[in-house]
Amino acid sequence: MVLGKVIGTLVATRKEPTLEGLKLLVVRALDVKGAKLEASGGVVVAVDAVGAGVGEVVLVCAGSSARQTQMTQNRPVDATIMAIVDTVAEGGEVRYQK
Repeated sequence: MVLGKVIGTLVATRKEPTLEGLKLLVVRALDVKGAKLEASGGVVVAVDAVGAGVGEVVLVCAGSSARQTQMTQNRPVDATIMAIVDTVAEGGEVRYQK
């Protein structure tokens, strides 16, 4: 799983029929650095399985694991938002609190 921040939405009016009804969000990977979370690079489009929104910190799984939710099972997805993060702590210190 990868820690990320939802930075946008994606709308595709024409797509594979099995993707109909799925919410697509743009997520940027995050790292824990210093006293906060910082952008660390890559951007991925992920299916939202938990009702996340723009600005939220989330956990994203990729590859075959992305197809293990009830919502994404047997669908052509490579990344799924699996959780909305409430707290990130490193070395006993809170780095992020929702």
